[in-house]
Amino acid sequence: MVVGASGTGKTTFVNTLCEQNVIEHKDSDNAQTAHVELGLQIQPVNLEVESEGLRIGLTIVDTPGFGDSIDNEYMFNEILAFIERQYDDILSEESRIRRNPRFRDNRVHALVYFIAPTGHSLREMDIEFMRRLSPRVNVIPVIGKSDTMTPSELLDFRKRVMEDIEYYGIPIYNFPYDAEEDHPDTIAENSELRSLLPFAIVGSEDNVTTPEGDVTLGRSYPWGTVEVYNPDHCDFVRLRNSIFGSHLNDLKEITHDFLYENYRTEKLSRGMPTDYAADGSLQSEDLVNQSVRLKEDQLRREEEKLREVELRIQREILEKRQELLAKEENLRSLEGRAQYPTA
Repeated sequence: MVVGASGTGKTTFVNTLCEQNVIEHKDSDNAQTAHVELGLQIQPVNLEVESEGLRIGLTIVDTPGFGDSIDNEYMFNEILAFIERQYDDILSEESRIRRNPRFRDNRVHALVYFIAPTGHSLREMDIEFMRRLSPRVNVIPVIGKSDTMTPSELLDFRKRVMEDIEYYGIPIYNFPYDAEEDHPDTIAENSELRSLLPFAIVGSEDNVTTPEGDVTLGRSYPWGTVEVYNPDHCDFVRLRNSIFGSHLNDLKEITHDFLYENYRTEKLSRGMPTDYAADGSLQSEDLVNQSVRLKEDQLRREEEKLREVELRIQREILEKRQELLAKEENLRSLEGRAQYPTA
């Protein structure tokens, strides 16, 4: 999942990461629809990517509209609810007598959160979002469009961001390791990646020519060229290799063994029966009641999904209506100019 305010480079990052056009760029030059506020949208896209010669099944969850409103409280809740619904699906599947062999695990294993390159410190929205979401998902903070800052500005900004994260006790994914049990190479690698947080990201879908004459993805400026795949220019390669390679299994294991288990414990504890057998197992009547509750939860989730579809359709109808009104106003303006031509 990629989350961040508009203009922080999420779309370009995803397309560069997957080496294909996964998300279409928003048309911001259309004056007729510029006033239409779409609100938050959660858009999963399934695809395959190739990494180190292996094909990886990947789901990218885009969140256009995040941070565009004055009050973003409901956006925090919608994203959190989306993540928890995937956990509920796993919990429901685990309670079945016969499980579906084709069941798809749609849990979000990594959330890349884009921080605007302000050069100051974290905004209140950044702090609140990461604070709420970190207990449910592996949050990886990154600085979008880091090439807009000088190296010294970027270094200071990184330091202030991590000081804020530590001060507010936000449990981000910090590439954990055990100094006593892990291999020295693993400790060294994770220590280096931890020192790079938040990652400085530059994305581009255009080719540039390097001073050495090579053609690569990057951005050209009057003062020089920024190369996406050059680790001296940004941390894109390190982040990509971590997500698709060295830390892929670790992200999935932490999601299942820690984040999901915590959610599962909280979920079942809220409706846990009090009568147990002598060996600590639930009585058969309690198992039936628990199964009924799980089915009720499943029906409730399906109703929520239907409501989401209904709300989305209503938003689309409203958008079309606003577009139509804008076109009608434009047409009336053209007709007025045709009837009363200027001298």
